[in-house]
Amino acid sequence: MYVEQLWRYAVKSMRGESLSQARIEADGIAGDRRVHVEDDRGPVTARRHRALLGLTATTDPEGTVLVDGHPWHTPQVADLVRGAVGPDARLVAFDGPERFDVLPLLVATDGAVSAFGRDGRRLRPNIVVGGVEGLAERTWEGRVMAIGPVIVHLDSLRQRCVMTTFDPDTLVRDGEVLRDIHRRFGGTLALNTAVLLPGSVRVGDPVRLLTPTETSELAGVLGGRTAG
Repeated sequence: MYVEQLWRYAVKSMRGESLSQARIEADGIAGDRRVHVEDDRGPVTARRHRALLGLTATTDPEGTVLVDGHPWHTPQVADLVRGAVGPDARLVAFDGPERFDVLPLLVATDGAVSAFGRDGRRLRPNIVVGGVEGLAERTWEGRVMAIGPVIVHLDSLRQRCVMTTFDPDTLVRDGEVLRDIHRRFGGTLALNTAVLLPGSVRVGDPVRLLTPTETSELAGVLGGRTAG
């Protein structure tokens, strides 16, 4: 198995950026979801305002978050966000753990994406593992995985939501996508993942599941943090 894709979503609910390498910290890929959208009622996501998925969030070499090529705090971006959400919408920097829906990483596999039969971007993964046969990921809950030098805990399968129904390019909604996920996959695809040992990874890096003995030894080093 190997790292097939890496994705960062610098602004929560906006279109992500494909990476060739990434630093993975205890709170996920460096720069992931460091900015989000709020209005006068609180945080806003594409679940209610799908137009956010039509804006592309990236990060420049200095670490500045860009939206459609403009620094996120500029008037141009403010206009884009208000156009997507409403007149009281604004971008806010935030680095707390609440910025993640479940855990800091979402790991998908090429086998499950193939079985899904649709654009894998609908699943909004951080890491796509290649070389995986079929739905093997569904047997990995609770396992520990080495992704290059990074060690992660594959906590649980992700319950999918309405965001999977939006085409990542056209934003057209197709409710059959989520119904199909429930019908064929029990509503879950990809894995909620915690970072045990940080490090830097590249596309092409080897990936492997740790054996029970390796996991037990690692748990001793980490004070039991690999336990499922």
